[in-house]
Amino acid sequence: MAGDREGLSPPRGRPPVLFPLFAAADTLPGVGAKAAESFAGLGISRPRDVLFHLPSAGISRRAVARLADLRPPETATVTVTVQRHIAPAQRGRPWRVVCTDGTGDLTLVFFHARQHWIESQLPLGQPCVVSGKVELFDGLAQMVHPDHILRPGDPPPPAFEPVYPLAGTLTQRTVARAAAAAIDRAPALPDWIDPALKSREGWPDWTTALAAAHAPTGPQDLSLRAPARTRLAYDELFAHQMTLALVRRDRRRAAGRASVGDGRLRAQVLAALPWPPTAAQRRAVEEIAADMASPHRMNRLLQGDVGSGKTLVALLSLLIAVEAGGQGVLMAPTEILARQHLAALAPLADAAGVRVALLTGRDRGEGRDQVLADLAAGLIHILVGTHAVFQPGVVFDDLRLAVIDEQHRFGVAQRLELGAKGDRPDMLVMTATPIPRSLALAQFGDMDLSVLDEKPPGRQPIVTTALPDGRMDDVVARLDAALTRNARAYWVCPLVEESEAVDLTAAEARFQALRARFGDRVRLVHGQMPPEARDAAMADFAAGRAQLLVATTVIEVGVNVPEATIMVIERAESFGLAQLHQLRGRVGRGTASSSCLLLYHEPLSEAGRRRLQILRDSDDGFRIAEEDLAMRGAGDVIGTAQSGLPRFRVADLERQADLMAMARQDARALLETDPQLASDRGRAVRTLLWLMEQDRALRLMSAG
Repeated sequence: MAGDREGLSPPRGRPPVLFPLFAAADTLPGVGAKAAESFAGLGISRPRDVLFHLPSAGISRRAVARLADLRPPETATVTVTVQRHIAPAQRGRPWRVVCTDGTGDLTLVFFHARQHWIESQLPLGQPCVVSGKVELFDGLAQMVHPDHILRPGDPPPPAFEPVYPLAGTLTQRTVARAAAAAIDRAPALPDWIDPALKSREGWPDWTTALAAAHAPTGPQDLSLRAPARTRLAYDELFAHQMTLALVRRDRRRAAGRASVGDGRLRAQVLAALPWPPTAAQRRAVEEIAADMASPHRMNRLLQGDVGSGKTLVALLSLLIAVEAGGQGVLMAPTEILARQHLAALAPLADAAGVRVALLTGRDRGEGRDQVLADLAAGLIHILVGTHAVFQPGVVFDDLRLAVIDEQHRFGVAQRLELGAKGDRPDMLVMTATPIPRSLALAQFGDMDLSVLDEKPPGRQPIVTTALPDGRMDDVVARLDAALTRNARAYWVCPLVEESEAVDLTAAEARFQALRARFGDRVRLVHGQMPPEARDAAMADFAAGRAQLLVATTVIEVGVNVPEATIMVIERAESFGLAQLHQLRGRVGRGTASSSCLLLYHEPLSEAGRRRLQILRDSDDGFRIAEEDLAMRGAGDVIGTAQSGLPRFRVADLERQADLMAMARQDARALLETDPQLASDRGRAVRTLLWLMEQDRALRLMSAG
């Protein structure tokens, strides 16, 4: 484990002071087997989980002195006397209890109530306090299923009552009672937050924050900016960032090999470029070169928008490994993408006299054997391929740098297998999907980050328009005119085959329709085709033997045909924002002006309309990613299952990016000044890691 060697992992056993919070949920009052099962549906199995299950809303209750002062509809608390019970006249009808206070009447309505319960809760002639929503029914005030029935001497319900998310058979009363008991169990703990930060932000102590978050006095206390909630969110984010900082430090301390290039090969490639690299590309290469020259293993994420020039940065980085006397490998998730990388790298590598080869799962026979033999002999300097590059039998002479493209499509185990192919090679991970800063810090906080936020010169802006699919004939006619002028175009559909269950256009059907109109100029590409057929269609399109490529989202990433200038996306409203941006990025890659047409099916939902509007307004992938995050949430944007994105109970990644950045800075600063976590604050942080269950994350992430 990361910390075992350094003596800075959380204690081997959970601190006894936390034991009461990690008991079973059914040890809380009012939580029986059924309630425990319902709590489990909310991901709650212990008192500790209940502490962080905060109210999501609140009910304002007005204390009303006289029934005559009620203003239906409103939620009110009133004192009344029970006048009479009216039993249901027939099955399925409600019990009615008529109450009065001399200034007016109020009818309490109960469905499925038992006579014994009604008579015991609301005895005839007795005064009682009832609270709930009062509405008018046939001109008479009534309250259906009061929230509270109390005796006049009982404590009244609060003026603002918290409302918790529920599941199964849970009631508000059950959750509130469990929360109160869990708060009673919460021990006073030494504070893990930096005192200066806590004072500056005006945050309360941990136990005070818990009590306040569960007892809001008004809507302002439910806000993300409420001091109690902000402090609890920060605790979560800080614990997560501490874990990432520990893992990052462990990786940085892991012995690597210094790979120092002399710049000779890079200079030859740069001289062969039609225009100079952007400042962002130069900065990224400098950062990577510095990492590779250090004695520690590099673990860096290169993040760039569509068309920002990641491939050039990858090549220049791989050339550092070659200049240092070693080899590099570039692994892509699909064969199409691997071949695209090869096509982009080979001419530039040739200019520097560097040999590049391809290896995919489809390669067989003598050709494959020759590639493997040359690779092992060091005759191949850069290998490009799919997951085939880390299979048994693939041996490098001296692997110095592994570059992984679209890393989220590869698991941790696959990255480790690739890393094991060399003697402690450096690792560069690339993603073409711009990730909002808060998500990048949450998901990749253990990595160093390089961002490409400029586009190379010569790239033309893409004109984006949206049309209803009812104008399909006009679209096809305009496409006909463009193809006559030798244009090349993509036509993207959301499905491969027609489906009765889903009302979306299928690529197969659209291909047949366009083929009938344009003949042999049309090709089809989708993920279910045999790789040979897919490659042949792509090759025809890239070479100009075909002018129109009908495809699914298999072309979303990496496909690079600079001559393609038209992108039609059918049923555009069914795609996510980031996906639409990636698809649009398949055009505008050459020097000719390009266009993207978003075809939508009416009526458009409000969310669909907003997505298309954002695409028309902006081509900035990072702004689009932020909008996507705001609209869809963190898990949907990245894909929680594959990303390992943490699930926070209190913190909101979409709206608390500033807190995440603050937590990251704080965690790194603490490890600089207290590397053993041995100070008073360091020991408090160890307790926090146990409380937030980051002990498990430390063990898991040290393998990544």
